[in-house]
Amino acid sequence: MSRAPAKDHASRERSAKDLPPDGFDDQDGFREDGFQAGGFQEGGFREDASEEEAEDHAQADDAPEIDFDFEEGAVKAGTEVIRRFWTTLPTSPGVYRMFDEKGDVLYVGKAKNLKARVGSYARGQAHSNRIARMISQTAAMEFVTTATETEALLLEANLIKQLKPRFNVLMRDDKSFPYILVTADSEAPQIIKHRGARRRKGSYYGPFASVWAVNRTVNALQRAFLLRTCTDSYYENRTRPCLLYQIKRCSGPCTGEIDLDDYRGLADSAKSFLAGKSNAVKDRMREEMQDASEKMEFERAARFRDRIAALSAIQGTQGVNTQGVEEADVFAIDEQAGQFCIEVFFFRNFQNWGNRAYFPKADRTMTPDEVLASFIGQFYDDKPAPRSVLVSHAIEDAELLAAALSSRTDYRVEIHQPQRGERKNLVEYAQRNAKEALGRRLADTASQGKLLAALGQSFGLAGAPRRIEVYDNSHIMGTNAVGGMIVAGPTGFAKQHYRTFNIKSEELTPGDDYGMMREVLQRRFKRLVKENPRTAREAAIAASEGGAQEPVPEAAPESDTLPVWPDLVLIDGGKGQLDAARTALEEIGISDVALVGIAKGRDRDAGRETFFVPGRPPFKLPPRDPTLYFVQRLRDEAHRFAIGSHRAKRKREMVRNPLDEIAGIGPSRKRALLHHFGTVKAIQRAAFEDLAKTPGVNAATARAVYDFFHTQG
Repeated sequence: MSRAPAKDHASRERSAKDLPPDGFDDQDGFREDGFQAGGFQEGGFREDASEEEAEDHAQADDAPEIDFDFEEGAVKAGTEVIRRFWTTLPTSPGVYRMFDEKGDVLYVGKAKNLKARVGSYARGQAHSNRIARMISQTAAMEFVTTATETEALLLEANLIKQLKPRFNVLMRDDKSFPYILVTADSEAPQIIKHRGARRRKGSYYGPFASVWAVNRTVNALQRAFLLRTCTDSYYENRTRPCLLYQIKRCSGPCTGEIDLDDYRGLADSAKSFLAGKSNAVKDRMREEMQDASEKMEFERAARFRDRIAALSAIQGTQGVNTQGVEEADVFAIDEQAGQFCIEVFFFRNFQNWGNRAYFPKADRTMTPDEVLASFIGQFYDDKPAPRSVLVSHAIEDAELLAAALSSRTDYRVEIHQPQRGERKNLVEYAQRNAKEALGRRLADTASQGKLLAALGQSFGLAGAPRRIEVYDNSHIMGTNAVGGMIVAGPTGFAKQHYRTFNIKSEELTPGDDYGMMREVLQRRFKRLVKENPRTAREAAIAASEGGAQEPVPEAAPESDTLPVWPDLVLIDGGKGQLDAARTALEEIGISDVALVGIAKGRDRDAGRETFFVPGRPPFKLPPRDPTLYFVQRLRDEAHRFAIGSHRAKRKREMVRNPLDEIAGIGPSRKRALLHHFGTVKAIQRAAFEDLAKTPGVNAATARAVYDFFHTQG
């Protein structure tokens, strides 16, 4: 791996004046026109040249001349940087990264031949304005060589997800998918929802497109197979059946209401159903129901009837039924107005397990097949691919991508664009969904833009705000106090930017809402000044605190990137809260951020809010004004987020274990002590000798536990 600015390579590479002005050093095999003498010739490409070099040459020949007026001389400067790195590159596969002068990653790419690929950027032509902008901002590069091109592809996808380079296609929604897990590490298997790494022993079924789909399926499987969903500790400590047994949602293995062998048979039936053998499972249940009916055991027959109905309910909500597609993910992309939508459908065991729409961030000059190829590589970076991946557009290097996905599984993955039959129908169905989802998003964005413009006009802003921050506090008599910040912009709520502030000041009087608001805003904007100063004065303050040395430029107004600094700050509160917020910002030296206080109406009725803006008398908006409803949505979302954060903190405090306060007691030792003694009170009463006999607890830890409880009195 190597990375350094161009000037750092002066000691081991020749300077720019030693290179021809429009090409590479001919001693390294390149002529003055920038093409390699060993590959390119007058009028065409040599027969023995590599396919990748031929592809690069064809792209360069077809590329239009670009007007680089957007940054005079910057493209040449970036080209010189790339040339200097190029001279020492190997011809092996690998991954390259481009950095700007601040060290931020601009682009991550993979190459079958690093020297040929990087060399393609330093010719006199660019493929598009996007590539030209990228070259103009390049100040350094970094390289990682790999054994194969497949490894390079996997590493590229991983780095793109981690670094989020500006010029790559980026997934905007990267939440992990939920699975259904039937455990195999206890005497009575448990059926639960699962996210994340598959560390627990058991059978995993998924992915499901939404948590709602998983919860619905688990609930139905509980009714059909009477499997437990409780935790192991709850199961081991039951002395009588719980409510789920009484309402026929569990068979009660915890207290011996069912023989464990019979219970495992139920678990095996559930796994067979999830594995696609639904008809066989239902046939067995019908036989049991008929047998019970013939024996006049009508209550038992009714239970089987209800279980069959639960299974039918699962199959009846599939939406799209398949007969010949056992396991596949379907990807369809649609492009409108320079934006992309990718709809993903999941089919497992001949069942449709839902779909999800993605809106990747990509340059509008990119083609749908380019966006789709990059998206699929990132999509499967942290999850296994199914045996079949169906796509709406032909993907370049589909075989390479399939080989990369296959290397992470014990079966072969195929990427295919179907041309006929049921598979093509599924892709077309996904394509329609992608088109409709993107149309709805564009309509919502247009409506959001109108609301933002009206909001800016109502509050006297120079234009429509691009970033709105709303603040609210939540506490009970000053306890577990938290402050919440929500963010909204042209695309709606930006939940990845939400923040929670635990009130830390010990000088505040419990319940002092004004003091809490001052603390929250000061912490928020001090950090903004430190990390993203806008002026030389703010940069000086930031530098004195170890932050940025120079002002950080904001994103361009036409960019779809959310600004770092808010254009409008809404405070859930009246004049007092607004004055506290204004005082907090003035103490930091910030006076150009618009502040608005929202006071609830009489009897706290929605629609009668009074707005407080510095320098203006209080005012109300018309009762049926869409802007008023928009502000109410913002205020209510901040209220919901703050209350939710407070409740979560209060819940953690309520279940906090005294053992957590003892230094040296981690999860493993705490578990060992609780398993040995049963309760915290028993641990508190235990003698030192008894504590020392606990498996996994040494004498020093036993002494720390004993001293803690006896010092506490």
